[in-house]
Amino acid sequence: MKSAYERALEKLESRGIAAPRQDALDEEQRRLIEDERSRHQAKLAELEILHQKNLSTDPAKRAQEEESYRAEKQRLAGRLEREIGRIRRGD
Repeated sequence: MKSAYERALEKLESRGIAAPRQDALDEEQRRLIEDERSRHQAKLAELEILHQKNLSTDPAKRAQEEESYRAEKQRLAGRLEREIGRIRRGD
């Protein structure tokens, strides 16, 4: 007889959704990921403060600053994802 978990996995697979990964993170990996997320949050907070401080009143310059801010946030998010992936792979 199958457990409810096994039936749920089969249902997901029948809908074309991949089953969750079975490999769990160890304590060291969890700690490293949490540290990386904390560092990321601190960088975002610093970026936000600098962005608010340096906003221009000129609409054209302000739009350019907003775009730069969004690009930097995306760059930081990408870096976070790469670091988390590296930690999960054990590199």
